Amino acid sequence: MRKRLRSTAIAALATVTFGALVTPVAARTDPAPTPPRAASVLGHGSQAGTAVVSGQNEPGTRLRVDGARTRSAHTLDVDYQVQETGYWCGPAATRIALSARIAPPGQGALAAQLGTTEAGTDHIGQVTGVLNANLGTGWYETKEMPNDPPTQAQKDLLWSDVVLDIDNNYPIVANIVAPPGNQPPGYPSDQTIYHYFTVIGYDDANRTVLIADPASFGGNQIYWLSFDQLASLIPPKGYAA
Repeated sequence: MRKRLRSTAIAALATVTFGALVTPVAARTDPAPTPPRAASVLGHGSQAGTAVVSGQNEPGTRLRVDGARTRSAHTLDVDYQVQETGYWCGPAATRIALSARIAPPGQGALAAQLGTTEAGTDHIGQVTGVLNANLGTGWYETKEMPNDPPTQAQKDLLWSDVVLDIDNNYPIVANIVAPPGNQPPGYPSDQTIYHYFTVIGYDDANRTVLIADPASFGGNQIYWLSFDQLASLIPPKGYAA
């Protein structure tokens, strides 16, 4: 367990062949799987609303996101994947976070670990427990943000967690509520979206965060979001950091 700032409202929820076809000449060998293509995150800057990756919105599509480090920005290497079902945003966001440190389980395995149903993943604490269990660590903690809008103390803690976690190679998984009028790029503007996504970087100069969004709403997968908007999206839910 690390030493760090702690929220006054932490809810720590524990966890939780087909044989080769043979011809008279020789056995056929299947080609090796094609590795996911890579994307660089700082090629177009880090202003809020900047799309890093878009258009790869087929369920299960994978993409390797290459990390970067500059004077003000730090982003992580992750294996991004579009969620495979409409209700696996929790497993997909958890998988992205794990991929910064290990070869992660698939979304289906993580859905089972999380207790995800067709109604989704109930609470961010389930994500916290599964992250720690797969990594064999006590790093991740559940941080609640019940106030909407959040208090300045909650925002200060969130920014501190983003910087601390990214600098130590731990992406953050956030549970968000995005109503009409306050939504990330591409979200359906006439709906309130209850969702999980992963924070994989920050830029201190622009006060922005890099989001790996498994939903791929409007074909947006990796994009920069203002920190203030991130802070406004999490209440009344929470995040694992």
